[in-house]
Amino acid sequence: MATLLRGLKRHVLDDGAQLPGQCIESLTAVVTVTDDGGSSGRLREEFQMLPPGDIRNCLVALSEDERLFARLFQYRFPGQGSVRGHSFGNLFLAALTGITGDFVEAIRLCSEVLAIKGRIIPSTTADVTLVAELDDGFLIRGESKISAAGGRIQNIALDPPDCRPLPETLTAIAEADLITFGPGSLFTSVIPNLLVSGFTEALAASDALKVYVCNLMTQPGETADFSIADHVATLLAALAPATLDAVIVNHGPISRAARARYRREGSRPLIGRSAIRRLRVPPPTARIAADKFLVVDHHRIPVITADLVEETEVVRHAPEKLARVVLEVYERRLARMQRKPGLRLVVR
Repeated sequence: MATLLRGLKRHVLDDGAQLPGQCIESLTAVVTVTDDGGSSGRLREEFQMLPPGDIRNCLVALSEDERLFARLFQYRFPGQGSVRGHSFGNLFLAALTGITGDFVEAIRLCSEVLAIKGRIIPSTTADVTLVAELDDGFLIRGESKISAAGGRIQNIALDPPDCRPLPETLTAIAEADLITFGPGSLFTSVIPNLLVSGFTEALAASDALKVYVCNLMTQPGETADFSIADHVATLLAALAPATLDAVIVNHGPISRAARARYRREGSRPLIGRSAIRRLRVPPPTARIAADKFLVVDHHRIPVITADLVEETEVVRHAPEKLARVVLEVYERRLARMQRKPGLRLVVR
């Protein structure tokens, strides 16, 4: 999510200034709160607070001076003391939560300090645990343990199951023009948001364009043998009664060296011409114009393909490339509607 936010923030309207191309009027990020590993897990256990790590990453991504604050908020304390391994940003959010007594208020104050281009909301304020059921019936509790288990995930749930979203989240969904899902770990990052009570119903009632950004690589312990169609089918099952209007798929190249490195870790690319052979010409009734569509469980979903790869020490989506394609999807929707530009966007 932070990668997408990093690209989108450059298109957010600033004090009425008009940017070239499609402008984002309102940008909201809804962040999962099931992390129980590393620094976040330790703070969660010690202070009975929500895990700050994913929210910290999104705050940094949307900050006005990302270079400075990324170095500060992502700094991890070395040594052997009690703060070893904690990031400064996690401790800062923990301190603000202690002062205000409210994690959501701590996020708001931190957002002001960083002058972020948007709004960040936790998916719920309940103390929830992610529970996975493997295909052999074995249950695993805790996000950090699920991927490490190595089994095929049959079902994913929240405990307690009746946790509620914030009213601000439901309002953002109702007012949105575009809602995106991913990229990110399918079972432990994207779907957990959808398990919060009332989310899928709110999504089904929303007229917003709903778009899934498919991952670049499979993930060991979660989607090791998944195809693009498997990712989409799994997300559709979690979204019901809501559905998807489009899927963004990368077709850019990944170097042989990177492929070999990821293969040793049990991961492979989800990209390439062979991976999108099943795509066909979309029907004229699709909500957006697209060159291809994917047939999944009787759903015909338009697919937008583009070169989205950025290779450094890891393979990830290039923020600006991905943001441009997301905005292009919305522009294609506008082409089929006579609607005034000015995008209200929810990233999940």
